[in-house]
Amino acid sequence: MPMSAPPRNRFERRRAETRQALVRAARQILAETGDTSASIQAIAERADVGFGSFYNHFESKTELFDAAVTDALEEFGQVIDERVEGIDDPAELVAAGFRLAARMADSHPELMRILRDRGLAHIHSEHGLSPRALRDLERGITSGRFTGTDPTTALSALGGTLLSLVALRLARPDLDGDEAASDLAAMVLRMLGLPPDDAHEVTRRPLPDFV
Repeated sequence: MPMSAPPRNRFERRRAETRQALVRAARQILAETGDTSASIQAIAERADVGFGSFYNHFESKTELFDAAVTDALEEFGQVIDERVEGIDDPAELVAAGFRLAARMADSHPELMRILRDRGLAHIHSEHGLSPRALRDLERGITSGRFTGTDPTTALSALGGTLLSLVALRLARPDLDGDEAASDLAAMVLRMLGLPPDDAHEVTRRPLPDFV
């Protein structure tokens, strides 16, 4: 789960733990069924907290499930950040996001199911992979690595293609996920202005393994 500043005292720690338990329960529901009609009582029981605790943290189930999606997206962004640390080439960073997402269908299935089902509405979110991807797109455009593209428009195309990859990976586990991810990433890089040979080479560079 994404980490925030540590609570300062025992009361704040317990309060943070209760909130995170509710968010975790909501994430599990989203990943398992996508059904947000579960009662507050059922959510509280899954989180192993008292019913009354819910309203100490959230005004409604909608607010809770929004927080759960934000939490999942932020975790996704953090996982990718950890794996691509030290990569300077914006094109390689974009490609790595695709290729690592395909692998996360196996290593982080709950996270990927939430991304598949809820990600479209959050392509331009202030949390998760979106601000990180926008940063890399802007760097690529400024440096001349990417050409003739508005970064916000490019983010829409990038996010939509990534969500399609996640859906494909979850629906067809028999496919070669790495190859599909590399092919789609190369298409996106060509859209961003890279020559075909360059795009192919970038999307076949070694990736770190998940541990």
